[in-house]
Amino acid sequence: MVDVHPLVIFFASIFTSNMIFSNFLGMCSYIAVSKEIETATGLGIAVTFVLTITTILNYIVYHYVLVPFGLDYLRFIVFILVIAAFVQLLEMFLERYVENLYYALGIFLPLITVNCAILGVSLFMVIRNYNFIQTALFGLGSGLGWLLAIVSMAGIRSRINEDALPKGLGGPAITLIITGIMAMAFIGFSGIVQIS
Repeated sequence: MVDVHPLVIFFASIFTSNMIFSNFLGMCSYIAVSKEIETATGLGIAVTFVLTITTILNYIVYHYVLVPFGLDYLRFIVFILVIAAFVQLLEMFLERYVENLYYALGIFLPLITVNCAILGVSLFMVIRNYNFIQTALFGLGSGLGWLLAIVSMAGIRSRINEDALPKGLGGPAITLIITGIMAMAFIGFSGIVQIS
């Protein structure tokens, strides 16, 4: 078990070990959905919810099913199955009760299943040997960090006049440039707290 206070893990996963700015995980939906603040916020909240719950579920499955039966080599497959099942339940819930958000997210809602940030958090939890509280706060913090990144990018992109940019810098290109600048800004927090 890693001897790091759970709150340190929580804040580090938001700022210094942000999944987007530090590990560059979950970039595809981040780039595609960060055009409008409302849609980016909806996806960010959905990713935060999925990250938190699936990380906890994967912790339980890993430590109480896979390890005791010597099946820990199946963790990739099992983690993906848990994530896929949970995202399917979330998708059905949103379609039924939050129809506007369901249609605004479109294809990116089922793509949460293959968002590498979500699988990455579960794998980091195993690699770093976190206990249950550390895992729960790591999942929540990673989701909030992802939410912070996508909403910040959506806010910046909504203010940019892409027509004034040179032709090759529009769309994903300017998004990646801004992401790099934001990542450098977040490096400034790394002297405060960092988890490896």
